[in-house]
Amino acid sequence: MNIEEYFARISYNESHKDADLQTLTVIFQHHIQAIPFENLSMHCGETIELDLQSTYDKIVRKKRGGWCLEINHLLFWALQELGYDVCILGGNSYDPAEQAYTTEINHILLKVVIKGNSYIVDAGFGGAYQMWQPLMLISGKDQPQMPGIFRFMEDNGSWYFEKVKRKHYIPEQSDSFTDTPELGNIRKIYTFTLEPRHITDFQELNTYLQLSPDNILQKKSICTLQTTGGFYALVGWTFSEMKYNYTEGVDLVQNTTLTDEEVEKMLKDKFNIVLENKLIP
Repeated sequence: MNIEEYFARISYNESHKDADLQTLTVIFQHHIQAIPFENLSMHCGETIELDLQSTYDKIVRKKRGGWCLEINHLLFWALQELGYDVCILGGNSYDPAEQAYTTEINHILLKVVIKGNSYIVDAGFGGAYQMWQPLMLISGKDQPQMPGIFRFMEDNGSWYFEKVKRKHYIPEQSDSFTDTPELGNIRKIYTFTLEPRHITDFQELNTYLQLSPDNILQKKSICTLQTTGGFYALVGWTFSEMKYNYTEGVDLVQNTTLTDEEVEKMLKDKFNIVLENKLIP
């Protein structure tokens, strides 16, 4: 595994001699625009291994993406190689259907300390809840980014991560604003503590997610990738393109339903993914 090969994978060719916030931000943006958040292995009959070498080979050499456990583990390795003070944290994601956070840790994120300030770096949430820049770990402060306004709230050692949602405009729906909540609506994303974790702490989760029939990753094949102005998402046979702030305070969503053959072509054209095994969307 070498850092130059990783840089080539994310098309990063700038200086990296300083482990500062500016370098971190640029590397992070290259990472999320090159490496898709995807669970396609599960729907191709492939087993997802959690060791670093397997993750590196899959994402860097085979030009695939991965889910949070893989994407953030690779980023953790890269930032360590570059001399950053970085550690792994565990999160409990919010389930809107249950209106509650999961009881077990089911997400991995990173904390990076630069000049005494802590930042949360998470390349593994995908879609509309993917941060685009490192976020300062500070409670109650609005941190606007292209995808929307993010913020953390801290309560007695527990941190809560949330985003203010914008309205969506979906041209093919005649009444396209009805499904989406009013402006200023808060979407809870996950909660976490600052207890440092090790990748081995997530081995059981990695196995569980691949075997449990009732989790969303088993039910749907998902591939999302951040673009310069929004993101692409392929969920099952539906391809969506999101354009952030298409008009003031409104995101544009365009949906297309694909055939099996078009799914493979879309993966190659938009996500730069060529699968080794047959995908069952």
